This record gives sequence, C-alpha cells and structure tokens, in this order.
Amino acid sequence: MINIILVDDHALFRDGIKSLISSDEIKIIGEFDNGENLLADIDNLAPDMVITDISMPGISGIELTRILSKDYPDIPVIILSMHNNEDFISNAIKVGAKAYLPKDIRRDDLLEAIQVVSDGSIYFSKEINKTIMNSFVSKAKMSSDGKEQKPLTNRENEVIKLICDGLINKEIADQLNISIRTVDAHKCNIMHKLGLKSNVELVKYAIKNELISI
Repeated sequence: MINIILVDDHALFRDGIKSLISSDEIKIIGEFDNGENLLADIDNLAPDMVITDISMPGISGIELTRILSKDYPDIPVIILSMHNNEDFISNAIKVGAKAYLPKDIRRDDLLEAIQVVSDGSIYFSKEINKTIMNSFVSKAKMSSDGKEQKPLTNRENEVIKLICDGLINKEIADQLNISIRTVDAHKCNIMHKLGLKSNVELVKYAIKNELISI
C-alpha cells in the first residue's frame, strides 16, 4: 500500500486525482489546500509520498518540495503542474522533486509515475523529458557559441519591470493578459532563481542589471 497526500488549492482537482488513483495499492490519507497546513500535520500522517501543485496560496509547491526534501528525505514528492516550461521544471529538479508531470497527464502515466517514484527512481513524462532535452541542447549550443546565458526569461523580465513600476499582481495579470496565479508563479520562480527574498531586493537587482532606469 502506498499512502499518499495530495496538496492542491482546488478541491475539484484533488477529488479528480483521488478518484483516478485510489485502489487496493494506493490510498489517499490526506488532502490539503496549501503547504503550510500539510507541514503542520505531516508528522501525524507519515505519508509514503506527496503529490503537489506549484501555484498555491502561501508557500509554493517548489518551496514545499525544498522543505520536504530537506526535512523529510524519505518522503518523495511528485509535482503535478500546469506550468511545463523549462524554468519551473529545472527549479523542481533542483529542490528535489522525484517526478514532474503536466496536469493533463493520462491516468496510466500517473500510476506509472507513482510506482516508479515509490521504487526509488525518478520519473518525467514524455512532454517533460522533451522540454528538458530541448533545454539541454539549447544551453549546450549557447555555451559552444560563447554566448552568455540569460538568468531570466523574457516574461520574467517583463514581470520584474512591472513590479518595479509598482503594479500589484492583478494589474500585472491584466497588463500581460495572464492569470493572477500565473503572476504568483512567475514571482516565486524569479525569487527562487535569483535567491531574493523581497521586492526591495528585486528592485535592486533590476537597477543593477539595468532592467529599469531611474
């Protein structure tokens, strides 16, 4: 029996995953809508595995994975996310995620991932493997061409500029025509990649790297 905890702020999504994977071999022993509540109760539940989203209220799935990997190394983490670009995948791997899957993954692939991770291995779906490989090839080519690699994507640079302009998340979302959750995810990703802890530090970074002018 593999005892699993689900962490996602959408109850409907948790219900869907639970109905898909619950069986004689897999049991959902806990559900949480944010990482803080999970961390407060994880010692009582003692799961074999955690499946989490990235974009959630409070700490992100990336930060939650980092904490679990550090404090509970015997509890592997699978990330199920709508964000399937290189930066999110790379950060998930860096903090210790054992699998990274798109939210539209097929049931059989999710069950396979759970089994592979339970056996102590790492699993990535075909789509994620393709993204990782394309990223590797791109970075290898840039390195061979002697070009400096940019630490942030164009979208992340756009978000930084709007933050420095004093826009709140809703205003940034409206201007870029994206959801507030996606803005939150971009901000979390930016802070993690740059090792920053506040908007003040972010503004200093933007000024130093001439992303904005004074």
